[in-house]
Amino acid sequence: MPEQARPLAVFDIDGVVADVRHRLHHLESKPKDWDAFFAGAADDPAIPAGIALAAEYGRDHDLVWYTGRPQRLRRTTIAWLRHHGLRAAVLHMRPARDFRPAPRYKAELIAGLAQRAEIAVVVDDDAAVVEALTAAGYPARLVDFLPRDEALVEAQDRDGGT
Repeated sequence: MPEQARPLAVFDIDGVVADVRHRLHHLESKPKDWDAFFAGAADDPAIPAGIALAAEYGRDHDLVWYTGRPQRLRRTTIAWLRHHGLRAAVLHMRPARDFRPAPRYKAELIAGLAQRAEIAVVVDDDAAVVEALTAAGYPARLVDFLPRDEALVEAQDRDGGT
């Protein structure tokens, strides 16, 4: 008999396991300096509570990572996850030139994942994303390990840049 697949625990990266606050100043300028913002991703400090939560869920679930980071940061993101002891077996990143707001982008991604596996939980720091997922019937958990910065809210929920 085939082995039963474990349910998925889907984790956001920025604001959940990676602390992006040191690079937010690049999004406060007009125009936003997206290149400089993303160039600092390799230097993000870990968020200990997020790392611990991922490890906890990883015991009984298959971890899947999803992020609004652009696809061009795949190597940087995988290296960062591994450096902090997090498996990076499945990583979904924003396709090039995809500027959908984070709630729409992430809800559509989760809908695709749900067609192939059971989603046990989605962990995100963006209340608008959690609200969209919950409204669509997915189990979502809002974490508030870091204070939400208005520049990040605008970048995620309105600009579709991360």
